Amino acid sequence: MKDDLVIGMDYGTDSVRAVLTQASNGRMLATDVFYYPRWAKGLYCDAAHNCFRQHPLDYLEGLEATINKVLEGLSPARRQAVRGIAVDTTGSTPIAVDRSGTPLAFQQAFAHNPNAMFVLWKDHTAIAEAEAINRHNAAWPTDYLRYVGGIYSSEWFWAKILHILRTDEAVREAAYSWVEHCDWIPHVLTGGQDIHQLRRSRCAAGHKALWHEDFGGLPPDAYWTALDPLLSGLRQRLYRHTYTADVAAGTLCEEWAQRLGLSQEVVVSVGAFDAHIGAVGGEIKPYYLSRIMGTSTCDILVAPNEEMGDRLVKGICGQVDGSVVPGMLGMEAGQSAFGDVYAWFREVLAWPLKELAGSGLVTESQVESWVEQLIPALSEAAARLPLKAGSELALDWHNGRRTPDANQALKGALFNLNLGSDAPRLFKALVEATCFGSKAIVDRFAREGVPIKGIVALGGVAQKSPYVMQTLANVLEMPIQVAAAIQSCALGAAMFAATAAGLYPDVWSAQQAMGAGFQATYHPQPESSNYYRSQYELYLKAGACVEKLSR
Repeated sequence: MKDDLVIGMDYGTDSVRAVLTQASNGRMLATDVFYYPRWAKGLYCDAAHNCFRQHPLDYLEGLEATINKVLEGLSPARRQAVRGIAVDTTGSTPIAVDRSGTPLAFQQAFAHNPNAMFVLWKDHTAIAEAEAINRHNAAWPTDYLRYVGGIYSSEWFWAKILHILRTDEAVREAAYSWVEHCDWIPHVLTGGQDIHQLRRSRCAAGHKALWHEDFGGLPPDAYWTALDPLLSGLRQRLYRHTYTADVAAGTLCEEWAQRLGLSQEVVVSVGAFDAHIGAVGGEIKPYYLSRIMGTSTCDILVAPNEEMGDRLVKGICGQVDGSVVPGMLGMEAGQSAFGDVYAWFREVLAWPLKELAGSGLVTESQVESWVEQLIPALSEAAARLPLKAGSELALDWHNGRRTPDANQALKGALFNLNLGSDAPRLFKALVEATCFGSKAIVDRFAREGVPIKGIVALGGVAQKSPYVMQTLANVLEMPIQVAAAIQSCALGAAMFAATAAGLYPDVWSAQQAMGAGFQATYHPQPESSNYYRSQYELYLKAGACVEKLSR
């Protein structure tokens, strides 16, 4: 194993990252990032209407570019040491495909149709369809939502499919089936030609598509037909069986072996979602909440199946056997916007600067430099502000609420504003709001009888924002360990690649050998506790008020 190499691929919202890793110890030998060109131009998206779509070519171009880059300089003989590739992606991010598994977006008739693109996780165009599923399920004899917290979300598989079927007749007629992003990439790499032969992700199916062994797979066709006849027969064109990410989806097909300069013996593992894979890369262990903190957050918890028994946690994004670590129950929660809240505020403040660049008074490069400094400067100023009653208060629901109790129709809000409410004070309120949203999730697990023994943080916010992390530790009143790996999700994928390739007997063994440890620990500051407890109570009251008004 000493010389064996594996590749981990992490598909995020804005870019895809690849890491070439030494299988014996997890050392990253090379890494590369590819930013999606069509996404960067805003193609196929309408942010004002919560419509976010991505072209599959962005994914394929990134796949080829990043892997070739991390392999650059390796001799043909050394490339033969690559034993496995694993992929994680955002989700739920499905796309309409033909029977071969080819996205409709590759057909000329759909080349520029947003409904034929991947429907990104953060797309909320299916709010009405999610509400319809919730009403339908409440009246159905069998509760098919019991393993996903009791509420179906517009961010998930069936709601997105139903929305497109209802609004686009051409796509409806042409689509044979639908595929998650994390399933499609392994299908491409292994040269799949039949959608029925695709090995579907247990992670994606269980958390977003209502798959469960108790149901014999997906809910029956009668359930979906009664919801809307447009769904009739689709279940038979989807899947019955699912697979954990330590299982091989196949090996590299001839085409992709040539494009990447690799052997056709390279094992490609079954895909999974980024947060679940990242939790393994961040060295998750039972009852330690792994917080993947970026544009949104995804909170992952694992527990022994025998200890959880029949316990169901209300209002989360599902509990699925093997969705994180095979053999353990994986539980998911999260926030629809975290870093996105800060990015929104930065863009509000940056608007006049960008207008000046358009006038020619300053250069675009100067404006870019100033905008880059906004969040660090706001963080420093906010950290100096006193913690006192009557401070500005915010809600973090700028992109709806994922958990606890999904409601994507909710909006963000600001309270307690006065003529002294300047930018640092507003930023402080927004940071506190995102941390209060995190506390609501931790409290829900505790209330449902699932203990949280520790917090592990990974992702861009955890790595780059000490002010946010210290505030979070103070709000949660718990220490937070920050994973050392810059690319924890890609490293987690590499661990699964090594396991699927047979280099380790299980994921725990791969994690122990390849883990990068932790770079920092944030400890709560007791002197801040009273302030944050009282502000959190106000946050809950303000949230209840806004939620009531939204009805």
